[in-house]
Amino acid sequence: MIQFYNTINRKKEKFKPLVDGRVGLYTCGPTVYDFAHIGNLRAFLFEDLLRRFLEFSGLEVFHIMNITDIDDKTIRRSQEECRPLSDFTDEYTIAFFEDLKRLNIIRAHHYPRATEFVSEMIDTIKVLENKG
Repeated sequence: MIQFYNTINRKKEKFKPLVDGRVGLYTCGPTVYDFAHIGNLRAFLFEDLLRRFLEFSGLEVFHIMNITDIDDKTIRRSQEECRPLSDFTDEYTIAFFEDLKRLNIIRAHHYPRATEFVSEMIDTIKVLENKG
C-alpha cells in the first residue's frame, strides 16, 4: 500500500483509510482569476495520479475539489474588467474544466465554490479569533 509523510511525527506511515475500503479525498482546486498554466496544472495531475492509484488499489474514492472564486485577485480583476464577479470567475472555471478534459484528468465528484461558504468561513474566523 501507499505511505505518506506525517508532518506531526516526521515519519512515513502506512496509509490506512478511516473507513475500510473507502477514502475521502479533498484537494485544493484553482483560484479562478486567470487561465491555468503548467505549474498550476501539475498539482491537479498529481491529485489525479493519487486518486487513480487509490482506486487501482481497490479503494472507493470520493473526491472533492474546491473552486476559489472569491479572493483579492478575483475581486480586483473582475473590478478592473467591470464585470460581475460570478461572470468573471465562471469564464475561468469553464476554462479550467476544459483543461482537465484535455489532460484526461478524472473529474472530482463535487466542486464547492468558496462563494457558497462565506458565512461558514466568517463563523470559523470568529471561533479562531475567540480562541486567540
